[in-house]
Amino acid sequence: MTTKFRIEKVTIHSTEGPVEYQFPSNLTVLAGPTGVGKTTLFELIKWGLGGDGLLAPVVTDSVQDLSLCITIGEHRFRISRSIDPQKRNNVRVTDLVTGERLPDHQIKQGETRSLNTLLMASLGLPTDMRAAAQTGRSTKAGSRITFADIYTYMYIPQSEINRDIAKSNEGYLEPKRKAVFELLFALADKDLFDKRSRANTLKGLVDEAVDHHAKILQFLRDSNTQSREEAQQELERALTSQREAEEQRAQLRDDIDPITDRETQALRDLLNEAERSLADARSAEVSLHRQIRELTGERRRVTADIARLNRMRDAGERLAQIEFTTCPRCMQALKNREVPHGHCRLCLLPDEAASTDELDQYESVQLTDQLEEMEKQLTFIEHQTQNARQLILDRQELVRHLEMAIDSRTADRVSPRLQAYSDISEKIAAARTAQKHFENVLQQWDRVSDLARTEEEARKRYERLVREIDQRDIELKARRAYIVREISQEFNRVVADLQIPGVEEASIHETNYLPLLNGKSFKQFSRGGGIVTATQVAYWTSLIAVALREMDVPYPAFLLIDSPRLALNEEQDLSSGLYRRLVTLAEENAGRLQLIIADHALPTEYRRDYAEIVFNYTKPTISSVKHPGKGGVKPLIST
Repeated sequence: MTTKFRIEKVTIHSTEGPVEYQFPSNLTVLAGPTGVGKTTLFELIKWGLGGDGLLAPVVTDSVQDLSLCITIGEHRFRISRSIDPQKRNNVRVTDLVTGERLPDHQIKQGETRSLNTLLMASLGLPTDMRAAAQTGRSTKAGSRITFADIYTYMYIPQSEINRDIAKSNEGYLEPKRKAVFELLFALADKDLFDKRSRANTLKGLVDEAVDHHAKILQFLRDSNTQSREEAQQELERALTSQREAEEQRAQLRDDIDPITDRETQALRDLLNEAERSLADARSAEVSLHRQIRELTGERRRVTADIARLNRMRDAGERLAQIEFTTCPRCMQALKNREVPHGHCRLCLLPDEAASTDELDQYESVQLTDQLEEMEKQLTFIEHQTQNARQLILDRQELVRHLEMAIDSRTADRVSPRLQAYSDISEKIAAARTAQKHFENVLQQWDRVSDLARTEEEARKRYERLVREIDQRDIELKARRAYIVREISQEFNRVVADLQIPGVEEASIHETNYLPLLNGKSFKQFSRGGGIVTATQVAYWTSLIAVALREMDVPYPAFLLIDSPRLALNEEQDLSSGLYRRLVTLAEENAGRLQLIIADHALPTEYRRDYAEIVFNYTKPTISSVKHPGKGGVKPLIST
């Protein structure tokens, strides 16, 4: 049986106060002229259920949030969603059965608690199914089936009612539209959807492995790469050549090491001793130069001290001859006052100054002696430096002579072997390079083998999945034929009752599940207008009617239709037929089905058979906000 889905109450919270609408009837019609907000209310309902509703300016300017009280399956919820862009992704949910405020749910997919998961689970539908394209034609796993996809079978918006059915004109949505149809009529299950997604993914892996395999083989052919067997043989030859060359090099090393005699060894010992002596002489020269620098600096210091003592002595002798007769401060005469013996003529204080001649003379003698000693040391060190420099020259000559003698003795005996040693080393390097090259070639062939194995394994898994899918399709074939036949018969009967102009026979396509009129796609039969609108109503009501008769389908028994008479113009008979169909369907399924219709004008003969909410420019849908009048508002949907 179908899944119960009803909208019980809609509350719009505007800046001017709340507006509330209740829908207790099986069939409710929102009536009123264009521009009073009927589509706005339907789009708000879509918004409240987590969709991207088309929000009118009055909503974005004056509405704060929206609350929906709904029944879905065995559950009753109040869902509240804000219009504010900063808050709209967060949805407040209350369980109306228990009165419990549930944790907030999110609009975005992938969140811990998403509104989509809540609605899908309440409908009894899995939340992780993917709508894969037909097996063998796609390599994509398919996009996830969400409540928004289910809602396309529950809401016929004004923008599509006279143009398209369930967005069938958008080819990229075709796999999902068909998958939702099969899901709602139990023509497929989660296991089948999962297998289709895995099969498409595996097909992508197979195609990728085949492509990589072909590219690497082409690369190997283009680069004249040897076959695997040839590369293996060349690698073994390179390894053998390297091993033989290393053995020859080891033998040469053993032959070269003992090529020395006693005289050559003696010359080598003398050379080592001469080199050590040369190093010692150079070190001694450096040390002597450092001592010269230090003594030269000390000599400058002592010379400066002697000059300072001489200047002090000269200054004292000059100042001692001065006899003050006048105070240099106040210019008073000093000759006529009595000055005690041994006191200063100026300050009259005892003159305690003592002569420093002896001390100055002693210090001067000491410094002079130091200076003479330094001169002697510098002379000695300079002599030692000359000796060290000569020793260095002698040792350098000795080292050169010994090296020439050793080279002369060993050139004829060692050099040929050294050349052979060098040749063998180059041979080893060439063998290693060849070895690395052929190892890389073998790695390429290993990769070819791995890709071939991966391709084969993926192909086997893919073919196994395809067989399982085909088997499951065979099992479902009878049911699919039965469901399509039932809907076709119901659709044909409804179309005949409506007397849609030009239609002699109506049916449902066996694979895409869309309407056929006189054996043609409804798109080919009519490009739009009243015929498409009537076909829409006949199609959707036929789906619901068949779903209500079945016992094991999760199809939601709910339908929103926006402005079915909009494209019918003056075709009163067709308009009356549409409403007769809606009234009949609601009466036959009282308590099991909810239909909510929005229209600008209603057939008078059926007004008593449904609940009606009338809107006008003085009482618009959002009645708490003053309507600007017929000419002051732009319709939400252009007609």
